[in-house]
Amino acid sequence: MASPKEGGRMKIGFIGAGKVGVSLGKYFKLHEKNVLGYYSKNPDSVREAAKFTNTDCFSTLYDILNSCDALFLTVPDKDIGEVWESLKDFDIQNKIFCHCSGALSSAVFQKGDREVFGYSIHPMYAFNDKYTSYKDISSAYFTIEGNEKYLDLFKCFFESMGNPVKIISKDNKSKYHASCVYVSNLVIALVDRGADLLTESGFNKKEAIDALMPLFMNNANNIYERGIVDSLTGPIERNDITTVMKHLDVLNNETKDIYKSLSLGLTDIAQIKNKENDYGNMKKLLKEE
Repeated sequence: MASPKEGGRMKIGFIGAGKVGVSLGKYFKLHEKNVLGYYSKNPDSVREAAKFTNTDCFSTLYDILNSCDALFLTVPDKDIGEVWESLKDFDIQNKIFCHCSGALSSAVFQKGDREVFGYSIHPMYAFNDKYTSYKDISSAYFTIEGNEKYLDLFKCFFESMGNPVKIISKDNKSKYHASCVYVSNLVIALVDRGADLLTESGFNKKEAIDALMPLFMNNANNIYERGIVDSLTGPIERNDITTVMKHLDVLNNETKDIYKSLSLGLTDIAQIKNKENDYGNMKKLLKEE
């Protein structure tokens, strides 16, 4: 296995030629990493991936395994275990295996009595297009967990491309992934709820999204630039019980429960920002059944 100390270049292959695999392969190649190519059950996707990344097509698992030092299993989470079981039929001694699942840990690479090295390498980034997502990966944070032997190698690998890296414990993987889901996925449901309330107020859906986006984007930028506490505004921060009561009066039960739960969380942030304020009555209102 090549290492930075030996001056070698890790030979990388991808099993799976979807959005994540193609985007990472292109990104790695742009940074002059040694990507050999792709294998997939779908030969058309392999040809497209290889052409786009200027790498090779592999027709069998054996060929790509035999050619590479490290394999990235960029297949859907539900298929990682199946692919791993197929790989275990070959000589995998001293090979490196990585997946990019946010939910699964490196424990999926159960190795038996053979010396292999498994890693979960997750980019905190939403891949939405196979051929354009690579352009913005440079801003993504990467988290890594797995066998200690090559943790530093992979940390250096991604840091050399300008990406911040955090090494985490596999025991914290589910909590870590829940954090990502809060900010990446659940926020979509919140925007959808907000848009629905505007459609009930006379907007069509497109108008609602167009109207909300500047508010949404400005708030996100404020959090990034100023931090969570200093970005908080609105009726909770002002301790405006009258306005909050009016909101609760017009929301249906499910939406009201979400509003109250999240607003309770905001009272804790508001208390940090405004230490002199008493948010006791606001909390009491939000806790009422």
